Amino acid sequence: MTNNNPAENFPAGYLAPEVWSWEPGNGGQFATINRPVAGATFEKELPVGKHPLQLYSLGTPNGIKVTIMLEELLALGHKEAEYDAWLINIFTGDQFGSGFVDINPNSKIPALVDRSTSKPTHVFESGSILMYLARKFDAFLPKEHKAHTEALNWLFWQMGSAPFVGGGFGHFFLYAPIHIKYAIDRFAMEAKRQFDVLDRHLANNRFLAGDEYSIADMAAWPWYGQLARNEIYGNGGKFLEADSYQNVARWKDEIGERPAVKRGRMVNRMIGAPSEQLHERHDASDFETKTQDKI
Repeated sequence: MTNNNPAENFPAGYLAPEVWSWEPGNGGQFATINRPVAGATFEKELPVGKHPLQLYSLGTPNGIKVTIMLEELLALGHKEAEYDAWLINIFTGDQFGSGFVDINPNSKIPALVDRSTSKPTHVFESGSILMYLARKFDAFLPKEHKAHTEALNWLFWQMGSAPFVGGGFGHFFLYAPIHIKYAIDRFAMEAKRQFDVLDRHLANNRFLAGDEYSIADMAAWPWYGQLARNEIYGNGGKFLEADSYQNVARWKDEIGERPAVKRGRMVNRMIGAPSEQLHERHDASDFETKTQDKI
């Protein structure tokens, strides 16, 4: 319930109106691109490369779930998993171009087009893309009933939980134009609860589905593993004392050392050391020749 004493609200004197209205440019890093309606705002076709799989994304935690999966598939020997990865800069509004909206009407990265099908197949939402690729290549989704179910349990746990870490904790801790104690406390508490859920499960399981590395780990590691490594949201991992969750630490270190994970987290990346940023990926050799320190 809204506080009935406006003097105690923030900003002082604020009362929620009966009907909300949009005020463009309300501050924050995303003020110029967030809006309350869907659809394209400009016409722009998307580029298409030489491979059947075309990925349009950005190296955020949601984005690198898919590039990790694709690099893992290639490492496993699935040559048909070769892909072109095109950069979609959400900070400049690329996701509102007509070509991207045609693939994902929700205007969120990542989005995938599989051109190996009779008609191009559009896949959006990171969890859906992971499941699509797992089924297409029959990989990284356990076949045994219990492990298969556990993989899906934890995949959907991550999909439902991450907004509280990203749009909740990450936004108010790092991106909001002002620090609001109530908001930071609320979402820090939830983020730590999620770390505890993960830590307790990993106390008795090597990976999220048990002994088998799966798409559930690929979905969760970019969020919880990178946060524990202080690689997203500034010093958010230190703020949450993420290194105190020992089982999560063991898990994030093991997965972080996988060569495919190291490659996957570089694709479409726009932050960090230039040697770790591969803005576009069209061939395996690009990791050696086209990172930002080499162009």
